[in-house]
Amino acid sequence: MPVSFYVRLSKRPEMFRSFTGLDPAEFDSLLSRIKLVHDDHEKKRLSRRERKNKIGAGHPFKLSLEDRLLMLLMYYRSYVTSILLGFLFNLDQSNVLKDIRMLEPLVKGCIPLPEKLHDMARRARTVEEVERYFPGFKAFIDATEQEIPRPKDALKRRTHYSGKRKKHTVKTQLTVNSEGLIVHRTNHARGRRNDYAIFKRTHPELPEVVRPGVDLGYNGIQNDFPEMKAMIPFKKRSPGRGHKGEKAKPLTPYQKRFNTELSKARVVVEHTISRVKKFNIFGQEFRNRLRHYDTMTDIVSGLINFRMLGA
Repeated sequence: MPVSFYVRLSKRPEMFRSFTGLDPAEFDSLLSRIKLVHDDHEKKRLSRRERKNKIGAGHPFKLSLEDRLLMLLMYYRSYVTSILLGFLFNLDQSNVLKDIRMLEPLVKGCIPLPEKLHDMARRARTVEEVERYFPGFKAFIDATEQEIPRPKDALKRRTHYSGKRKKHTVKTQLTVNSEGLIVHRTNHARGRRNDYAIFKRTHPELPEVVRPGVDLGYNGIQNDFPEMKAMIPFKKRSPGRGHKGEKAKPLTPYQKRFNTELSKARVVVEHTISRVKKFNIFGQEFRNRLRHYDTMTDIVSGLINFRMLGA
């Protein structure tokens, strides 16, 4: 009997981590969680009303659960074509994405998604509970954008064109705590929409004692959301009309020091965005249909949290 790809790859931990984003021990931990709910999930899937075949009918999965999970993680991490994955796993190309789509709901249920952490943080009542999710009572918010293929629809070409990137993109906003744990994630927005517009449309509900740190792309947050007491860098202000030739007043030493400290603290959200971008499905041009995009960002964010929380 041929040895599965999972068995062969697990004997090389460094390569395993490079291919999947998880160490073998982390993979085994996630796999054990999935196995606990797999049978119930399959029973519900095979018993759904719109299914034409009877339970037990249809072709069984050719790959084991281990190899199917490995294939999903390799697809997310490397974002290679289904042709290559089919060759590596000795699977027909047409079944690669089909198997991945069937496994995604199971993976989502077994990892700490930002939505789950956000709900638990909102229910926190004591100071100790809040600090468990937000060490130092701070959160940091930033948006990231990803290139998509040029839309065929003329309206979508206008709404998804990013003047900053000079490409068609979609944006996702992440909120992280001071340790880099992703506690909130927005659904994707059109690339033309600026960061603050995304925030106003969908922003995290933070406990009162937690102060969010943002960059100048969120200018206006102080006036629109004064209760959040957001930390935003100071900026030189132009004297305005009627003051031609006058230079903006320089920042005070306190303002410069505040900007420096905030920049040092906010680097955690930049590092987190860098970590999610290491999953090439999030970092390269997104080739799939946009209806799958939020599921993808959810799973990638959950995998980052899964590793941070010690599996």
